[in-house]
Amino acid sequence: MFKKWKKSMSKDKSKAPKDTNLEDEKTSEEITDDNAVQDTDKQEVNANFVSETDKLAEEKQALQDKYLRLMAEFDNYKKRTVRERIDLLDTAAKDTLSSLLPVLDDFDRAQNLSEEQKNTPAFQEGIQLVYQKLNNVLKQKGLEAMESTGLDFDPELHEALTEVPAPSEDMKGKIIDTIEKGYILKGKIIRHAKVVTGK
Repeated sequence: MFKKWKKSMSKDKSKAPKDTNLEDEKTSEEITDDNAVQDTDKQEVNANFVSETDKLAEEKQALQDKYLRLMAEFDNYKKRTVRERIDLLDTAAKDTLSSLLPVLDDFDRAQNLSEEQKNTPAFQEGIQLVYQKLNNVLKQKGLEAMESTGLDFDPELHEALTEVPAPSEDMKGKIIDTIEKGYILKGKIIRHAKVVTGK
């Protein structure tokens, strides 16, 4: 019996290393499978990274194209606006000058009169009418003459050329005489009145 037991033990021992080798083989196969799975995961991560990089590069290119188009459109807009402004100024001057042409024609006719005709009272009335016509055209365009004589001196409206002694106490600090009229165009001063003030 002891012999049988010994034999069975020896058989078990011989079997044990074989089982250990099998376990080792299984473990190495599992490790190889794990490595293959990890490699596959790495490849998927790399593929995802590459595709994300490609997407970002495409988005960057699209944004650059959009930026360049916007800059070109803005540059065209600036050029068009400048051109329109120049055209508007030219047209505004054209309208004003066209409305002044009849007044210029009247002055030409007055200039062509003989010396005898220029000395008549009718000539003086004609000059007065031409002056009124010119005034009306300028008023239609928004030009107004500034009233200044007898008013208080205002440095925003008037330019004092000289000071003279005031003829009376109430004229001190006021405008005694207007040398050159000031003009306002549509609420904006285009020329200050040149005046003499009292001190």
